[in-house]
Amino acid sequence: MEKNKIQFLTRTAIIAAAYAALTYAFAFMSYGEVQFRISEILVLLVFIEPKYGLGLILGCILANIASPLGVIDIVVGSFATFLAIAYITALRKVLPYSKKSLAIASLGPVISNALLVGMELTYLFNTPFLLNALYVAIGEFVVVTIAGTVVVSTIMKNNNLIEKLIFN
Repeated sequence: MEKNKIQFLTRTAIIAAAYAALTYAFAFMSYGEVQFRISEILVLLVFIEPKYGLGLILGCILANIASPLGVIDIVVGSFATFLAIAYITALRKVLPYSKKSLAIASLGPVISNALLVGMELTYLFNTPFLLNALYVAIGEFVVVTIAGTVVVSTIMKNNNLIEKLIFN
């Protein structure tokens, strides 16, 4: 097996495990109508290296296996993560690498999760969609847009770390 394939598989597994582990570690606030999923910060790594997307989707699948909401959360949550990753990847291709573009990229997870998880919660709990979407958006905004952009902006300042995060 080539070095690049081994590197890709290893990093994919590490990202998936990190996402799932962070979700489990903070399970008390990772599931339900109001959620602050700390692992969502990792979604912004796609802004640095798009190849982390697969690991994030797999991590979301693994994390949602334990969801009290059942199989629907595996499907809907993972699809919301996929859409967020697609948005960030597309945006990264057209905007320069900056704090401003990172902030704009952080809105992808907020919107995709608010809409899809909001619909899921409406379906499961028969509660108002706008309220569900708002709750999910607030949680995602706090975790991804506020905390996540600080974390990733800090990483972006370290050229040695960036070189190690980007696939060769």
